[in-house]
Amino acid sequence: MAMAVETLIPVEEYLRTSYSPDVEYVDGELVERNVGDWLHSLVQRNIIVALSRRYPHIYALPELRYQVANTRFRLPDVSVLLHALTTNILLDPPFVAIEILSEDDRMSRVIERLLEFAAIGTPNIWVIDPRLKKMFTFHGNTLQEVDGDVIATGNPCLELTRAEIFQE
Repeated sequence: MAMAVETLIPVEEYLRTSYSPDVEYVDGELVERNVGDWLHSLVQRNIIVALSRRYPHIYALPELRYQVANTRFRLPDVSVLLHALTTNILLDPPFVAIEILSEDDRMSRVIERLLEFAAIGTPNIWVIDPRLKKMFTFHGNTLQEVDGDVIATGNPCLELTRAEIFQE
């Protein structure tokens, strides 16, 4: 019986290579992401536009490479930074990491990503489900649905309404 052999990619090669669409890097392997469908892209745009309009002093950026461990790089759907970067990739935790669920996402993979964001000290982690029009926060390794119409951070307070996120 033949076994599949995977070629591990060095971190340096991953960082100097452009991928289209971009991929994540997990312990030497390139990991594709579920992106590109209409609802995912629309919600991603809505979040970036709304945050940028409400808070022109912050940076709401799509799919910025984020080093969560020596051999792990993730691409949150939206990273919110309070200051401009001085490097090409995000080495320190963003103020907010936002994951937008796609129809093909597996919850175990989403939770793995959220745990990595939390482990490195990301203070605010949001999960947005465009199909069910639900918003969640991830704190203390717990995913909790937002009951009201506003999802918000702590200090400084950044908030978005359900209507801003899910407008069509």
